[in-house]
Amino acid sequence: MVIVTHSGKFHADDAWAVAVLKILFPQSEVVRTRDPVKVEAADFAVDVGGIWDPATGRFDHHQKGFSGARQTGVPYASAGLVWKEYGARCVSILSEAHTGHRLSDNSALEMAYAIDADIVQYLDLSDVGAAKNAPGGYGLSAVVSGFNPNWLDEQRVGYGAADDAYRLSQFTRAAELLTDIMINAVKYRVGALLSVQQVRQAELIEDGRVLFLQNGAVPWSQVVRKEMPKVLFVISHNIAEQRYMIHTIPVSSESFAARADLPEQWAGLRDAELAAVTGVLDAGFCHTGRFIAAAKSYEGIRSMATLALQAVDQQRAA
Repeated sequence: MVIVTHSGKFHADDAWAVAVLKILFPQSEVVRTRDPVKVEAADFAVDVGGIWDPATGRFDHHQKGFSGARQTGVPYASAGLVWKEYGARCVSILSEAHTGHRLSDNSALEMAYAIDADIVQYLDLSDVGAAKNAPGGYGLSAVVSGFNPNWLDEQRVGYGAADDAYRLSQFTRAAELLTDIMINAVKYRVGALLSVQQVRQAELIEDGRVLFLQNGAVPWSQVVRKEMPKVLFVISHNIAEQRYMIHTIPVSSESFAARADLPEQWAGLRDAELAAVTGVLDAGFCHTGRFIAAAKSYEGIRSMATLALQAVDQQRAA
């Protein structure tokens, strides 16, 4: 199987599209050319060829009259065209390979939509000139563009076949970077999906105002914010560091404000100083921002949670 994309300078949209197809068809060969005979003969033609026809493996957006766009109005480039067709299938493959979890068709499709909204549409926007890169020129599209050889590279490696070979190796490196980003995006979302039930089933203590998670690595904030309005603090076991943590609950994903802060007198204290203030002998630290604190034992962190609730009640009564 042959995947063709254009030669010369590459962009994030064609590199992403090729990375997706390589995940689906790992034994395929990638050829970078503008030769119409080779483009016509290929199984897939990405960002070249002047045709958009998923049924025949054609994913170009440069042809006259092309108006493909998302329902939001964001135009498609080759990254979005390939992701639209194969994103859910790609997500399913990556989930099973990197998390061991087989997604339902609906879950895979929802994740593909989310990844398009978070990543892919911005590659398309940058490619069609409708959006700028991140400040400083280090948005993902600019990072990928930086893999292209510059004139010093060309002067060093030579021109013609040598330059083509070096550019292909750089394109491959860029596609591998985007593959890693893709894998991480899927792993994050699968982890979030599987964590929901664990958080819902976690133990509520202190009259329902504290949630205890036995594994502190499980993402919890979204479920607690949306479904547990009474919870003021989460305590969790940090298994890797063998200590227990108490966390505040952010009022939203975009805010540092919390439903309730840890006591002001704890801020910035560590070890013996914190133990003296709290009476908890194994207290470890409290962040100066008062959004997280630690103790070595469950009993210690449970006592700190009780003290934190008492401080909240006193403040509200005042």
